[in-house]
Amino acid sequence: MPNLFKLCAVSLACLMLGACGDKTASTSANSPVAAANNADPMVITVSAEQTSNYQTGQVAMALVTVTQEHPGRVEANERLVTRIGASVTGRVTEVLAEVGDTVVRGQTLAHVSSPELTTAQLAFLRAAANQSLAERAVDRARQLIQADVIGSAELQRRETELSISKAELRAAEDQLQLMGMPSTAVDKLKSQGSLHTQANVTARLPGVVLERKVSQGQVVQPGDQLFTVAELSNVWVVGALPEQAARTVQRGQKVDIIVPALEQQLTGQVVFVSDTIQPETRTVAIRTQLDNPNRELKPQMLATLRIAAAPTKLAVLPEAAVVRENDRDHVFVQTAPNTYRLTPVTLGATVNKQRPVLKGVEEGDTVVVQGAFHLNNDRNQRLLTNASPTPAKPGGKT
Repeated sequence: MPNLFKLCAVSLACLMLGACGDKTASTSANSPVAAANNADPMVITVSAEQTSNYQTGQVAMALVTVTQEHPGRVEANERLVTRIGASVTGRVTEVLAEVGDTVVRGQTLAHVSSPELTTAQLAFLRAAANQSLAERAVDRARQLIQADVIGSAELQRRETELSISKAELRAAEDQLQLMGMPSTAVDKLKSQGSLHTQANVTARLPGVVLERKVSQGQVVQPGDQLFTVAELSNVWVVGALPEQAARTVQRGQKVDIIVPALEQQLTGQVVFVSDTIQPETRTVAIRTQLDNPNRELKPQMLATLRIAAAPTKLAVLPEAAVVRENDRDHVFVQTAPNTYRLTPVTLGATVNKQRPVLKGVEEGDTVVVQGAFHLNNDRNQRLLTNASPTPAKPGGKT
């Protein structure tokens, strides 16, 4: 009998220890830390007392004028730019203009010594001499026909030769002018026979020298570009639109232009929208044009193009409803009473303290419009608290 009592006592003790172990395991599985680890980290539930700290509202539709900002730069008006080269093959003997110089139409920018010019002047002198001989031959023929020495056919032949010689002289003179020889030098060549040893590289339009690609002693050809001269009283401001935004910009549309270097805002109109896309950047080129009477706008100055699109009906959110998380915009959408989910959204630029909704929430969704920042801090704090490990007790026991 004593052994039987001992056996019953041992069995009862084992059953009690097993029940305690099951209870401990069940309690551990249902603890707040375990529940938090299994919960959606983007969802937060607040107590009824805390709801008064947060104000909710529904996503509504409104007419929004979306303003786009795009980087740009000032450039010379290409219609007022001339690229000047040599008119003959030869060697540059003197450079008379530098980058930044203001020049006028016809001003000499460089001198070029060329054998071609000498050959052309000799051809001009021969043409002038032939014309003089032809004129005298016609005068003599007219005298002879009056004396009935020659017939009218001979006079007509000599008059034809005179016409040909005059045409050859005009062609030779035009050739000299194309080679950069001034009219005064041509007249002096015709009257005195003195050769002009150098051809001039001259400005065809007034403006500012933007580029100089020639040095003294350099051999140049007619195809070489030596100078770039631009009239800067009117300039372009060019920019690039993402291909998704190109459809919202039209010619004639108003553009606000901010030039940081001048600390002022200018107003212009879109004068050009490209019909093609740059494949490397996936952008569309646009251009506006500005008067620049004081030459304050200088080529390659940075600018920002601010373009307001036509009003569009879009879902909008207050700025206070938006929180930043992981470098993205988010809002808290109410999914149940006292329960909110942090939802990523794609938003447009701020317009009158409202953000147009492009993606993420729809009209009628209930979101937190006041206190979203503090609600997100509370969510992050709970995540950190629930994720913290239980501190170890002395002796290695937990």
